[in-house]
Amino acid sequence: MQRIILHIDMDYFFAQIEERENPQFKGKPIVVGADPKEGKGRGVVSTASYLARKYGIHSALPISKAYQLCPTAIFLPVNMALYQKISEEIMAIVKKYSPTFEQVSLDEAFLDLSYTELPQEAKVKKRMKFSSPIFYGREKCTIGKPWEKAKGIAEKLKKEIYEKEKLTSTIGIGPNKLIAKMTSKKAKPNGLLVIKPDQVKKFLEPLDIDDLPGIGPKTAEKLREIGINKIKELKNLSKTKLKDIFGVVGETFYEKIRGIDEEPVSNEEIIKSIGKEHTFEKDTRDPEIIFENFEQMIKQVHQELLENNFSFKTMTVICRYQGFETHTKSKTLKTPTNDLKILKSEAKKLLLKFLIENPKLIRLIGVRVKIC
Repeated sequence: MQRIILHIDMDYFFAQIEERENPQFKGKPIVVGADPKEGKGRGVVSTASYLARKYGIHSALPISKAYQLCPTAIFLPVNMALYQKISEEIMAIVKKYSPTFEQVSLDEAFLDLSYTELPQEAKVKKRMKFSSPIFYGREKCTIGKPWEKAKGIAEKLKKEIYEKEKLTSTIGIGPNKLIAKMTSKKAKPNGLLVIKPDQVKKFLEPLDIDDLPGIGPKTAEKLREIGINKIKELKNLSKTKLKDIFGVVGETFYEKIRGIDEEPVSNEEIIKSIGKEHTFEKDTRDPEIIFENFEQMIKQVHQELLENNFSFKTMTVICRYQGFETHTKSKTLKTPTNDLKILKSEAKKLLLKFLIENPKLIRLIGVRVKIC
């Protein structure tokens, strides 16, 4: 059976909610994140409206830089309680459209619409099992072509969210999660784009290499240094060459640039890692300040491990120096554990290495554990 996967992504989610809640902000650039403190603030941008993005402001940009780019923007703090509440309302709508639903963040989710292609006889049997009208898509998919039906489901989903929440969204539909997500990114804002299996090659090849999930700025820079700017050019490299350049992940790139992705849409919420970060009010080298905050983060991470009955083997410590130079160090244990003493001891050793190896002032520290 051919897979039909839908990816929905709310448009500039936090900023759009603030715009909805505060009509006086309509038509003005909105930046949600840390306090800019007139260009002297710490922290980063969480979300920026499309008007703010025209000034070069984007997620993860230092808030001080955002203020420099547009000091007249509306700067607002993160209201996570409100965003989570609205996210729950939106996801309650989304999950009605397919029994196979996977939420991947507050404002993103996948739906598996492959049932739209079931033979007529199978559809009748399936409808007996899922007879409730709650699955809107299934009730509509009895005649016609599956991709057109999937598009119709997407249109209805977008309309219902807007009517009930007054928020716009973008939807991408493709033969797998990778293509669906890339398609929704290209359709933003407030768009809907369908890429069928026979259109994947034509869709992918002209895209820039950093349009491919997993290729960040550093990887893209590495590729451009050897004359590769487009996915079509990246396809010319063999799997062996990609593995030579990027290690094991090179094999994943080889599949992605060909539109291959077998990962299923999962109804289970999978927590892959737990982590905390702290940005200092002022860049510092004071070990008392650094380790006091670091220990608090370790305790918070450990508490989440216990609450979810998780264990870990790999921990990573993040250190961002003055000038936004960011480095990580990791440690993998021989056996899984959730022991606080081990986490604290090994994480502090990694942090200590940063202090010994680099004399620069420290802006941010973080700790993350990989769940196993």
